[in-house]
Amino acid sequence: MKLSGELFIFFALLVALSVIAGAQADPAGAAEKIVNVQARPEPVKIDLARTAVVVVDMQNAFASKGGMFDLVGQDISGAKSVIANNKKVITAARAAGIKVIYLNMTYSPDMSDSGGPNSPNWHKEFGLVAMNKDPKYKGKFLIKGSWDADVVDELKPQAGDIVIPKVRYSGFRGTSLDVVLKTYNIKYLVFTGIATNVCVESTLRDGYFLDYWPILVADGTNNAGPPFTQQATLWNIEALFGWVTTTTDIVKAMSTK
Repeated sequence: MKLSGELFIFFALLVALSVIAGAQADPAGAAEKIVNVQARPEPVKIDLARTAVVVVDMQNAFASKGGMFDLVGQDISGAKSVIANNKKVITAARAAGIKVIYLNMTYSPDMSDSGGPNSPNWHKEFGLVAMNKDPKYKGKFLIKGSWDADVVDELKPQAGDIVIPKVRYSGFRGTSLDVVLKTYNIKYLVFTGIATNVCVESTLRDGYFLDYWPILVADGTNNAGPPFTQQATLWNIEALFGWVTTTTDIVKAMSTK
């Protein structure tokens, strides 16, 4: 079909306006800001305009006295320094305009999202195992709306942050995380949180499989179990799944003018 000159101009203008409007609405339109992050096994270049900090399960259950880990005898002695380092990373990220995304492990009170006895999650996830084994803990750990499931006071989400609940170790499983990251045109993921060898590593690996670039802040994470589990995860990531940095180095990169 041939278009008259006037119609051609009209449709061309419509296309141009839609492109302009899309560019203005799209977070991907942010100017790139490439920085170098000191990391292992080698420094890695990232674009701060396409970076998000993923704060994994920094909840009372895993980091506070009287929380789940503490009550069942897990060592939380490292949590204090991890909280302090998370605060430094999150503060630097907000100042740089970097999106901060909280992943929170929470179950509905009726446990309908836990998978039930036919799911391996029911038999292996730490909170579910503890509640199933000891009646006094029934309905106490990681329940939506409870203190145990809340983010620790020092790291409460602020306006502009994104909070995504999850019911499996990986923050990508059954959540909106991938959609959110793609909406903001995110490519680089900076990981902090607890537990290094469980939910942090599970989420980081899934991010790697989805072609995000994962960077773990070693001293911004704390493991569950014996010390070698922390070192095993750091080795896995450094050698196979991404890069390992420190709070000092990632904050320095985020603060680059």
